[in-house]
Amino acid sequence: MKATVVKHTGSHYLLSKLPEWNLFPAVIKGKMRLEDLESTNPIAVGDMVEYEEADSGREGDTGNSADGRMCIIKEVMPRKNCIIRKSTNLSRQNHVIAANLDRVFLTVTLADPQVKLQFIDRFLVTCEAYGVPVTILLNKADIYLQEGEAVGSKKISEQERKNIKVQAENFKNIYCGAGYEVLEVSAITGLNMSVLEEECKNRVVLFSGQSGVGKSSLINRMDPNLDLKTAEISAAHLQGKHTTTFYQMHPLATGGFVIDTPGIRGFGLVNFKKEELSNYFPEMLRVENNCRFAPCTHTHEPGCAVKVAVEKGEISAERYYSYLAMLEEDTKYRAPED
Repeated sequence: MKATVVKHTGSHYLLSKLPEWNLFPAVIKGKMRLEDLESTNPIAVGDMVEYEEADSGREGDTGNSADGRMCIIKEVMPRKNCIIRKSTNLSRQNHVIAANLDRVFLTVTLADPQVKLQFIDRFLVTCEAYGVPVTILLNKADIYLQEGEAVGSKKISEQERKNIKVQAENFKNIYCGAGYEVLEVSAITGLNMSVLEEECKNRVVLFSGQSGVGKSSLINRMDPNLDLKTAEISAAHLQGKHTTTFYQMHPLATGGFVIDTPGIRGFGLVNFKKEELSNYFPEMLRVENNCRFAPCTHTHEPGCAVKVAVEKGEISAERYYSYLAMLEEDTKYRAPED
């Protein structure tokens, strides 16, 4: 029997046979944990798994479904894609955020809090490498599109609003120029929420990003019945709090399923070869066939088409510097904290 993992809390899981929403609990075989020592979670939300009903009272079985069933996960089916990162606690292990996704909405903000471009670029590289379509949500657009909106516990000045608006235009130029869709949204005013709802319809989607960027608020705006936890930004540090505790999938009233995740502080790359890294920058991939040498690292080689494109402004310097940083980075990356 097969079903999809819709929630996991340590060694305990909830499954459902999508598109039906009929939850029942399951546990994982101890053997599976031992076989996958490279991952902190051998099974992720979104995984399709094979399971069997277990006899009540078998050692290691916990929980019962509404009809009395007790299930054990036997095997994880091959994934069509996934979002994966280096574990921030164990540098030799990785963590699968979610699997089998139709689209990821990377949620970022330019203020309240300000998300670092290094984090964004590492996330996007992972989406490219693992075959996950991605849209960037530029959230809290009401901060710079409407005068006098609040940032944390204070009102921003007209000059601050103008500065953030300039940052937003620069941000869109960088990432739209790289080939990504950037959608400005606001859970407060409802800006572009109808567009977002349509993109989620009849799909399995993931909302991800750093703490405090408003992932849960956007999901609540699409479906208020979900009532996901949200929290105010710290006025002292302009950092978000982890209000989402577990990785969990929810059905949307408008159709489709959304995965809400705890905020991510850092994003380390997994299983990347340095000579292949530029393949995951779409704007570099468009021009690198014109490089004099192949392969080309786009660092020191003469006749490099990528460096020429950067000099001409056809590839953003910010993205190029992110690429160089990834070439030089150690086994894991953690976003710098204010």
